[in-house]
Amino acid sequence: MATNTTQRLPETKLPLSHNALVVLAKRYLKKDEDGNVLETPEEMFERVARAVAEGDLHYDKGADIEALTGEFYELMTSFRFMPNSPTLMNAGRELGQLSACFVLPIEDSIESIFEAVKHTAMIHKSGGGTGFSFSRIRPEGDRVKTTHGVASGPISFMTIFDVATETIKQGGTRRGANMGILRVDHPDIEKFITAKRDTDRLNNFNISVALTEQFMEAVESNSDYSLINPRTGKEVRRISAASIFDQIVESAWASGEPGIIFLDRINRSNPTPQLGQIESTNPCGEQPLLPYESCNLGSINLGKFVKDGVGLDYDALRDTVWKAVHFLDNVIDVNRFPIDKIREMTRRTRKIGLGIMGFADMLIRLGIPYNSKKAVEVAEEVMGFIERESKLASAELAKVRGNFPAYEGSIYDSPDTPYMRNATTTTIAPTGTISIIAGASSGIEPLFAVSFIRKVLDGNELVEAHPDFVRIMKERGLYSQELMEKIARAGSVQEIEEVPQDLKRIFVTSMDVSPEEHIEIQAAFQRHTDNAVSKTINFPESATEDDIRTAYILAWKKGLKGLTIYRYGSRPVQVLNLKKDTKDKEHPTHIHTANGKIAPRPRPVVTRGVTQRVRTGCGNLYVTVNWDDRDMCEVFAQMGKAGGCAACQMEAESRLISLALRSGIRVQAIVKQLAGIRCPSPSWQDGGQILSCPDAMAKVLAKAANVEIIKDDKQLRSCPECGAVLEPEGGCFVCRSCGFSKCD
Repeated sequence: MATNTTQRLPETKLPLSHNALVVLAKRYLKKDEDGNVLETPEEMFERVARAVAEGDLHYDKGADIEALTGEFYELMTSFRFMPNSPTLMNAGRELGQLSACFVLPIEDSIESIFEAVKHTAMIHKSGGGTGFSFSRIRPEGDRVKTTHGVASGPISFMTIFDVATETIKQGGTRRGANMGILRVDHPDIEKFITAKRDTDRLNNFNISVALTEQFMEAVESNSDYSLINPRTGKEVRRISAASIFDQIVESAWASGEPGIIFLDRINRSNPTPQLGQIESTNPCGEQPLLPYESCNLGSINLGKFVKDGVGLDYDALRDTVWKAVHFLDNVIDVNRFPIDKIREMTRRTRKIGLGIMGFADMLIRLGIPYNSKKAVEVAEEVMGFIERESKLASAELAKVRGNFPAYEGSIYDSPDTPYMRNATTTTIAPTGTISIIAGASSGIEPLFAVSFIRKVLDGNELVEAHPDFVRIMKERGLYSQELMEKIARAGSVQEIEEVPQDLKRIFVTSMDVSPEEHIEIQAAFQRHTDNAVSKTINFPESATEDDIRTAYILAWKKGLKGLTIYRYGSRPVQVLNLKKDTKDKEHPTHIHTANGKIAPRPRPVVTRGVTQRVRTGCGNLYVTVNWDDRDMCEVFAQMGKAGGCAACQMEAESRLISLALRSGIRVQAIVKQLAGIRCPSPSWQDGGQILSCPDAMAKVLAKAANVEIIKDDKQLRSCPECGAVLEPEGGCFVCRSCGFSKCD
């Protein structure tokens, strides 16, 4: 069904950008049954502030809720702090589910697996994302005693979760997202590594391999390690660690997946080891959780704390940290959890995840290049401060409200830390749509682009640029719309002559930063973060497998808990770069008429061909491509049971394509015209987007003509909803024009 692109944006007195208003209207503000917006941004923030403030009544029946509502309202409307999306969407509303991420256990039984599927559906419906470890499921081909059959293995069961996720549209606002993890010592690890290559399965999963210290040491020493059957606990065979590591590297180079997490390192930071081992994380990898735990996250906008371009206002930052910890602790009490077990476990550990956004903005305003040693020092300093203050704030809350119930036996259980309200207080999450609302750069990422093209609701395009860049260029008399368009086409300012060198130094983008420099920043934040750090390590298309391997080893040695890489051109949705046609010069491809015009050669009597089914947003499309003894000569397309205009249009397209082929028009030229045409109902197949029926026909033609599918660094993945560029972030993709996220 077509989206309502004519919806009016809400009125507001808050300094919200056009993009922020689009995102709020589309995903956050209350609507009636017809999709009309019923509240302003101010009313949304008031709704959230009041609902969360009422958490104080659990501890003080005489609490001044009006005053606290005002504090929380100012905290959000100043854009110094923003809670995770489910809190903004659902606080003070009937659904009331405020957590972003959950981890569910999966044991080696049909009962456990399908209970997890049921719980997944409930969580996705309520707006949350789910993480799983499939490591306890016996390997493919193993014995099943009850049925005297053989096991199908963990990957087959992942498909069930994937289908369930595809079926559910989360509360009409968020798409289902999953993390699937398998230990590196599971016998099916090789199948898992390539599970998302050349397949149309698992499109609702991020996948990561859980690497152990033993495995990484075996990689370094080039020795073998054991694969263990989880059903028996016994070794089934030994295999070269280097060969498995190479397979992980090769797959990540080719497709961006799997990611990696360092499982032993995660468990060394487990604050409640008495409750069990951590086996999985949330969908973007930054939140390791025990089974049935959830976590509510929030982010501080560091760009708001720069003082006259010379330093940070640490007094204001301290005040924000303390209020944010209070806010997030209250969320746990007012949250309406989708499952009783999750409520019980979450309130037992009371984990919160305070993170940041606007780090790149802060560096720009301080005049510090992202790819510099100074940036690493500042990252350590600011995150160290947030970590210390969040612990002090949590301890102060505990004096009034009590320690988290699982305190005894936890890492805090000592005379040195007699009070702690939350088992964890810090997480660096991808900030996706909340950074759009706050007008901030995403998480701890560098700028994705200094200037970019934004698709607007009427289908037109506007050139936008980073506000600080625009301001400085105008102050120096260097600003022009033509220059902004030139920068938008280039993506980076590094090769733009009109941009002064001092601005090139600080306005760096993700592709201007080397993988090693990305990892140094991530490591600096990880050293002062309880949980993990979500960050994308960007590689150019020209990066080699050795470059990926080096990054993984460096991540391990630098103390990271995981790593997500993205090599431009490694995902299935890519522009087409077509090979040259080689024509038989002895056989003309067309006929010249008496007046010099081109006419198609006659249709041959006998042809041979192939038919390919393509899943489009309107149904299955069947595209037939035929050849004669000379070349490709005709195309037919049929849409299931389509009739009327749809059938007429496809017949017309097919006839015109066939006419062009028999007139000698190169396949490249035809594909170029068809590829990328969009309709209101795009779809996904084989991990890639099908934007429309013409786009589907272009892809079939390209494949039939032996087309290479590659990607130019400047031709980026497109948003299926508005057509703007999708930015890679923490293993996902987010559109900063409309807020779409591939694994929101």
